[in-house]
Amino acid sequence: MEIKLSFSPNSPPLAVIAAAEIAGIPLSSDSSLPSGSPPAFLFSNGLELRGTKVLLSYLGRTASVRNFYGCDALESCQMDEWLEYASILASGAEFEGGCSYIDGYLLKRTFLVGHCLSIADIAIWAGLAGNGQRWESLRKSKKFANLVRWFNSLSAEYGAVLNKVTSTYVGKRAVGKQIVASVKGKGQANGDVGDKVKAGIDLPDAEMGKVRLRFAPEPSGYLHIGHSKAALLNQYFAERYEGQVIVRFDDTNPAKESNEFVDNILKDIATLGIKYETVTYTSNYFPKLMEMAEKLIIQGKAYVDDTPREQMQKERMDGIDSRCRNNNPEENMKLWKEMIAGSERGLQCCLRGKLDMQDPNKSLRDPVYYRCNPIPHHRIGSSYKIYPTYDFACPFVDSIEGITHALRSSEYHDRNAQYYRIQEDMGLRKVLIYEFSRLNLVYTLLSKRKLLWFVQNGKVEGWDDPRFPTVQGIVRRGLKIEALIEFIVEQGASKNLNLMEWDKLWTINKKIVDPVCPRHTAVIEEGRVMLTLTDGPHKPFVRIIPRHKKSEDAGQKATTYTRQIWIDRIDAESISVDEEITLMDWGNAIVREITKDESAKVVKLTGVLHLEGSVKTTKLKLTWLPETNELVNLSLVEFDYLITKKKLEEGEDFLDVLNENTKKETAALGDSNMRNLQRGDILQLERKGYFRCDVPFVRPSKPIVLFAIPDGRQQSGLK
Repeated sequence: MEIKLSFSPNSPPLAVIAAAEIAGIPLSSDSSLPSGSPPAFLFSNGLELRGTKVLLSYLGRTASVRNFYGCDALESCQMDEWLEYASILASGAEFEGGCSYIDGYLLKRTFLVGHCLSIADIAIWAGLAGNGQRWESLRKSKKFANLVRWFNSLSAEYGAVLNKVTSTYVGKRAVGKQIVASVKGKGQANGDVGDKVKAGIDLPDAEMGKVRLRFAPEPSGYLHIGHSKAALLNQYFAERYEGQVIVRFDDTNPAKESNEFVDNILKDIATLGIKYETVTYTSNYFPKLMEMAEKLIIQGKAYVDDTPREQMQKERMDGIDSRCRNNNPEENMKLWKEMIAGSERGLQCCLRGKLDMQDPNKSLRDPVYYRCNPIPHHRIGSSYKIYPTYDFACPFVDSIEGITHALRSSEYHDRNAQYYRIQEDMGLRKVLIYEFSRLNLVYTLLSKRKLLWFVQNGKVEGWDDPRFPTVQGIVRRGLKIEALIEFIVEQGASKNLNLMEWDKLWTINKKIVDPVCPRHTAVIEEGRVMLTLTDGPHKPFVRIIPRHKKSEDAGQKATTYTRQIWIDRIDAESISVDEEITLMDWGNAIVREITKDESAKVVKLTGVLHLEGSVKTTKLKLTWLPETNELVNLSLVEFDYLITKKKLEEGEDFLDVLNENTKKETAALGDSNMRNLQRGDILQLERKGYFRCDVPFVRPSKPIVLFAIPDGRQQSGLK
């Protein structure tokens, strides 16, 4: 159901707009209500809601954001109180007193209600931000330290959204230095991410409110981490200059493109949180591109060439004119018609720009503008037998779509002159190119052609395989999008070519997931050893303990205590007779007997509890599982790089450095609480690392599949 937000132009409901943005609830807007009118939601079914508090309550109840309107009735009522209280901040006389009250309330709290962001926080944030300079003065004075801390934390976490709202409706580009058009991940220790991004990356000749950018992927594969950098930088500049970014599919090569890739790229863009104005396709402009090509032919700025491809490439390298270069426009138009028809003669030809065959920059040596290709197009079928090259279509579509700045990675640097020259020959408005460095990662292939080889040859499960650098692949591996954004934003728009380590990205990820992900226990099935506690409980009992000792939001779990427990073989082999050990979440025990088999492997342990013992005095702190039929089967999956070399040299074949051992599965047993895991949940197995649930519990005979998440520490491959 569509929702229109109506309000008076002199009193935009900042809280409602920000809450809808954070909740991902789309609103169209209409600022034509009379002055003093309360804001309203107008639903497509004809119903209406009015008043800021009512609208926020509706958003809180319908949003998919966790606990946005409280986790129970009590918290919901507390939020209602704060929504009511927020109106005090709109009163000039009571503003400072209201700030003082909230400051005291936040003395020992991170959020106003509960343990996560809610509409209460957004309502109070809007009350402060809406007071502009008055709040900024109080903020700089440090008079209300707790309130400023809370405000800054929201600004750091949700800066992109809040900055967009304030810059649009408050008339300022940012209410406070902490609000930047970027995302700051949890655990950031080295200063403000926004400050790092802003250093020296102004767009040339950019005017506030007039910047229009495009993210233009080719639908020949899924988005990978390199594309993510381009997409996020486009969004960053669009927000910084209060401009727009569009998504345009560069669909000029039907041999490689498909609707599957279009659909998944849009899915990946949504995953990255990219806010775009519209989606367009280069194929929308095929008629106009053909008209432009014919215009250039008539003007003598393009010619049809039937030189064999290999010979043409050699002539371009050597600066030798094609024998077709000086054909007259009539002859060229005749052959052009043959190309359009896809005739046998036309299939031998291509259209080339007549630029400069002696230019030291080889990209200007009469590049190809059009090629014949009889393969049907994934969007428009068999309407065309010829398709424009990227080099021809991009400068044309950029200009007529109103793009002001084209962001391109520096690998295209030598083709910038070609881009400008083609626009000049076309007689179109110049679009400024802004370069940034391509994101290169160790042991990683980013060529979609090479990634496609792995898919087609069954070396991976698909484009979302966790060994792939695609957005879907790394998310399936367990990477949080917040970590990816922070990693990319920290680099900014640097033009320096760097080979990045994956470790840094996974370290950022660990800082985000560690404080909140629940803890569970697993024991490797092969070689597991039973420890019998002779004075242990004859009847099993259950305790409810936190799933994360430092995070209430992680919830609780039930732990069963039994007389016989399982421990990992590697732990059993490290225990000595009469050694005191610590059983995590239980207490100390003393191992009295160690039974080994004929090969000297430990097969059984016997001991006694020593719960009064000190955890500080033991060397071994062991995880364990009770001997019970409630345990679940697990498959722990580790992954390694697809190639064995950090960086391929120019001309080196990736097939020569394939890694033959990229996946390892280990059978294990897990605590019964893991039956409740959902696909995508991230957890920590105590003393084993972080994992993402890829296949949740279905039935006892089918294992839960957990993917190991790297934690940033160097690994030397699978063992």
